[in-house]
Amino acid sequence: MKKLLRLLAAAAVSTSLTTGIAVAQSGSIDNTGPSSTNTSTNTETNTTTTTNTNRARVGNISGQLSASGNATSNGNTTGGNATSGNANNNASSSTSVSVSNSSSASWVSAGSASQSNSVSNTGPSSTNNATNTSTNTSTVTNTNTVGVLNLSLQGAFSGDANSNGNTTGGNATSGDASNSSSATTTLNVSN
Repeated sequence: MKKLLRLLAAAAVSTSLTTGIAVAQSGSIDNTGPSSTNTSTNTETNTTTTTNTNRARVGNISGQLSASGNATSNGNTTGGNATSGNANNNASSSTSVSVSNSSSASWVSAGSASQSNSVSNTGPSSTNNATNTSTNTSTVTNTNTVGVLNLSLQGAFSGDANSNGNTTGGNATSGDASNSSSATTTLNVSN
């Protein structure tokens, strides 16, 4: 009986797996007595959990106001030319957001160990069980929140042009008023 217990203890294989390292597992059932029950089990479990939470918020706010002056030629015998300048606004914004999360699934497959069991020279009427089990689980959760606000508030006002009360009127010209705005937004999310 003591010999059978020693053989069973020798046949049982136990291997631990340290995170990130694959260890070969092997078991052997050999030279057992008659009517014996022998078990060799290799079990490997690899589990990874990856959680990525990304928040990116960008705000481009541009407020502009321009006004040209008044052009006045009043109360002259001969009115001259009165001209005011132009009022222009130009706003431009460019936003680029890039989020990249790499998966850990490759670690799980890389962590798998080779497993083997052998059964030989067992006694008559013996029951022999050799089992290899490998379980790999990978859970990846990606939460991405990306917000972009492009706001352009512009006002351009042309001044008044007056030529009043002149014996001979001159020219009164007010400048142009113009606005232009452009926004470019690029978002890249890779999980």
